Amino acid sequence: MWNLEKEAKEELIISAENDLKPVIYIISDSVGDTAELVARAAVSQFNYDTLEIRRVPYVNDPNEITEIVEEAGTFNSLIAYTLVLPELREVLVREAVKRGIPTLDIMTPMIDAISAVIHCQPKLEPGLVRKMDEEYFRKVEAIEFAVKCDDGKDARGITRADLVVIGVSRTSKTPLCMYLAHKRIMAANVPLVPEVSPPEEIFQLPAHKLIGLRIHPQQLNEIRRERLKTLGLASNADYVSMERIHKELEYAEDIMKRTGCPVIDVTNKAVEETASRVLEIYFRQEKRGR
Repeated sequence: MWNLEKEAKEELIISAENDLKPVIYIISDSVGDTAELVARAAVSQFNYDTLEIRRVPYVNDPNEITEIVEEAGTFNSLIAYTLVLPELREVLVREAVKRGIPTLDIMTPMIDAISAVIHCQPKLEPGLVRKMDEEYFRKVEAIEFAVKCDDGKDARGITRADLVVIGVSRTSKTPLCMYLAHKRIMAANVPLVPEVSPPEEIFQLPAHKLIGLRIHPQQLNEIRRERLKTLGLASNADYVSMERIHKELEYAEDIMKRTGCPVIDVTNKAVEETASRVLEIYFRQEKRGR
């Protein structure tokens, strides 16, 4: 319940008796940022310094609304609100009318207009904008994480990752991790090279947090040859030799068996197709509660 302390109530009564100072109340079932921004933009059009804006967020109880309106009645007030639930709006308007307080519904006219245009009913769920913001920042965080932990650059990220992708060079580990990042999954990747021991952290992770990538030797050879051409390097490097490729793939298979991780064959697969399979594995484990 939204209650004022006794001293604050006494102060409100004194203030109301003295000058009925103008106050705009912002009432919202979420944070209330939207209504406050609109109110401040409107107030800026007036040369009036004493007007106060009071934001009351996360209002979801009709009794709470009654108390707020009662307090607002002690001022020369206006109530602006963003309440998506019809029952809360009805209580607010009814209580405000009783006390002669003008109200302004900032959200409903826009919702109704959009509904009429797209012929679809609104969700009427409070706080969706904030949820969207949280999802956006989670995506940005995941992209930054994928860049920081690309190609095994930061082994510390392995224990923080939602998923760790392992495989030999040119199995699309980086594009896969970036794709997953756009799905708000924090993914790191570690290259498997026979001459370099993989980070010990991958052997300490639960198997379902690891994804191994395998590929047919001939396709890997073709991909690597194209890569060398792009870089302007000779195509007879050990990097593209079939002997070297078989050695790397055998080493990678051994590591994957030791970790017990799921393995996906990326031969002739687009990144989106591989990602779809990875997400299927990931969310299946999420449903199981890990």
